[in-house]
Amino acid sequence: MILDPPLRDASTDLPRYLTVLPVFNESRHITPVLDKVAKFATDILVVDDGSSDGSSELLAQRTDIDVIFHPKNQGYGAALITAFDYAIVHRYDVVVTIDCDGQHEPQRIKQLVAGCLQADITSGSRYLDLSTPTSQAPAERKQINQQVTAELNQQLGLQLTDAFCGFKAYRTRALAQLHLTETGYAMPLELWVQAAWCNLQIKEVPVPLIYLDEERSFGGALDAAATRVSYYREVIRRATQACQGTKPQKVARPSKFTGCSCP
Repeated sequence: MILDPPLRDASTDLPRYLTVLPVFNESRHITPVLDKVAKFATDILVVDDGSSDGSSELLAQRTDIDVIFHPKNQGYGAALITAFDYAIVHRYDVVVTIDCDGQHEPQRIKQLVAGCLQADITSGSRYLDLSTPTSQAPAERKQINQQVTAELNQQLGLQLTDAFCGFKAYRTRALAQLHLTETGYAMPLELWVQAAWCNLQIKEVPVPLIYLDEERSFGGALDAAATRVSYYREVIRRATQACQGTKPQKVARPSKFTGCSCP
């Protein structure tokens, strides 16, 4: 079924977009980050993934956002999958994902949305332009990022410079072609595999490298670098295996954005 063309944002020349923030125990950052995001986005969705630190109470006080609460923590990937489903059902043209830890600049939201006029995915990259560095990534995290990004590029024929940046914009009709199931931190890797298999057009744009908390934990066993790399590789392996045996899809790319045609 093809939906009717969605309503457009009459105040700008941009497609109608939803800005999404996945949240888990971010009470320290929620208020200042959302205040900044609200200056550059009118439709904002927060997916609270089972927070227990007062984040839920802070979100409940706001009237300028929509919130979906997960009763229990399901994982970063699960929060994004919930948001993607919401964006498709509500017929947004584009969905932007931005982290709630203060490490992304909300003033770049519209730049990412504009990138989706020519691409299915516009992905922020902290390593595309290092001419004006703002901070240094923890050495271990940078090394793992570069290693896994290189492996993805080799296996999928991509040219990514940053496989893990959470600051992205997606055409919802492209997201509707994907079948994401990974609920953890590695869901973006499953997404890259499926995006390559569906021949989605990918564009990277430079975003500042900002680390406010270099000791931030992944939680549990994933704090060990070797365990994390093994987990990332296993998700890539499973995603690749799942795609094999299915017919690669190709998303039609109009010369200009014509709205959402999600099933």
